[in-house]
Amino acid sequence: MTGPVPTARPGLPLPAYDAGGLAGVLPRVLASIGGPRPPEDIAGAPLPPAQRAVVVLADGLGLELLKARSGHAPFLRKALAGQPSEVPVQLTCGFPSTTATSMGSFGTGLPPGAHGLVGYQVRVPGTDHLFNELDWVDGPDPLQWQSNPTVFERAVAAGIEVTMVGPAKFDGSGLTRAALRGAHFRGGRDLADCVDAAVPAAKAARRSLTYLYWGDVDRTGHGHGCDSWQWGDALELLDRELARLHRSLPAGTSLTITADHGMVDVPPDARVDIAHDAQLRDGIELVGGELRSLQLYCRSGAADDVLAIWQERFGDDAWVLDRETAVSAGLFGPVVPAIQNRIGDVIVAMRAPVGAYDSRFMKPTVTGLIGQHGSLTTAETAVPMLHLPTS
Repeated sequence: MTGPVPTARPGLPLPAYDAGGLAGVLPRVLASIGGPRPPEDIAGAPLPPAQRAVVVLADGLGLELLKARSGHAPFLRKALAGQPSEVPVQLTCGFPSTTATSMGSFGTGLPPGAHGLVGYQVRVPGTDHLFNELDWVDGPDPLQWQSNPTVFERAVAAGIEVTMVGPAKFDGSGLTRAALRGAHFRGGRDLADCVDAAVPAAKAARRSLTYLYWGDVDRTGHGHGCDSWQWGDALELLDRELARLHRSLPAGTSLTITADHGMVDVPPDARVDIAHDAQLRDGIELVGGELRSLQLYCRSGAADDVLAIWQERFGDDAWVLDRETAVSAGLFGPVVPAIQNRIGDVIVAMRAPVGAYDSRFMKPTVTGLIGQHGSLTTAETAVPMLHLPTS
């Protein structure tokens, strides 16, 4: 990471882009199995050495949710209570607190301002094209959009066998190629199948790094709400399979568990559709981001007026910043010049349980979801890091 570390503006909670952030997880784990030492800004205290490592990212498993619903998760509850002091249980995932951006940070060890995956929906600079960094439909070449080496590529260069395990649809996807390239892929039909694939992958080489992704906790929270009984059931299943994974790993293998973001429930009557609000849509060409973290791409000369209107309408319910203020405050970490124009002219991060969207640019299947994320509240940005040895 290059450039000066920005200073927080009063009242604006900034994510960590040092050892207290998600970007440090894979580089620290890689160093613990004899890989390259991470840069000083994300190194933190060294993790206990191991011969092999398995890293699980449970999509949507925010730390606040995990603590509040820990009665459903005896394995994870015990792990939370037993972490050594040198391993911080709480990390922050970065901004926006959304999967595509978090995968960029997790997979490269860099902040969004460096890896360039700066939101759920992002404008391609110099065009009127808005593309979704999660599904990557009609997106640019992933290797050009995110050209930094990944942690997996660095691991392979160091002679470490790297395997990624997850649903088959992610094999070769745009986001995988952008943020997680370098690993051999093994598909799984369900979580038990993924665990069954991860164990032999960990045993396959003298030194190995195995990454397992699972998304059902996030999917359940979106569809039913993160306070629902269905979310508790999804957590119970995850907990059982993680306990089985830990029991099944060979001696000398570490297990690290983290997440890409948390989640909050947003009531239907707390959402506004910009497409039907003349005041809010005035001066805007494209609406990127998502319900709780919008990036407004404005017509030439209109950004100041858009900023003032949105600040007045949302008041204390949102942090509303122009791009220059957001960048200088460090919201995306240090931003390299080539990335700056991907960021919206105006950034809106919801503070209250409210949301805004534009139905001209976002599908009803997304805007109608109960659980949402993307903003700067602790419920959305705090994620766990649990690091467990095997004996």
